[in-house]
Amino acid sequence: MSEKPAILYVDDEEANLLIFRVSFEGEREVLVANSPEEGLKKLLENKERIRAVISDMHMPEMNGVQFIKKAKETSGDIPYFILSGYAFDDEIDDAIKKNTIQKFFTKPFDRAEIERHLNGAA
Repeated sequence: MSEKPAILYVDDEEANLLIFRVSFEGEREVLVANSPEEGLKKLLENKERIRAVISDMHMPEMNGVQFIKKAKETSGDIPYFILSGYAFDDEIDDAIKKNTIQKFFTKPFDRAEIERHLNGAA
């Protein structure tokens, strides 16, 4: 078992999963899922290790906020974030106000900004 803090990143685009993993795997164990369904499965299987979850917003089966709401049913005690190439919208604003997510990050992401929030949250 890794001693690095684990994070889960969910995105339906393989290139984004690769970029994210390469960007963060030095200091963290990065688990990736290419669908919300796979993300829920990995979260359940690794819930004692995962310290934060970052999700894309726009995915085919369900969006990032919907995924996070489901994920919080079993793992509500960790921080959740949205990372998206789309603009901040009312659904994301509502999710922040209701503390469903801690922060919204834009693509292309700023690694240092995400690290600051992960370090403060993890």
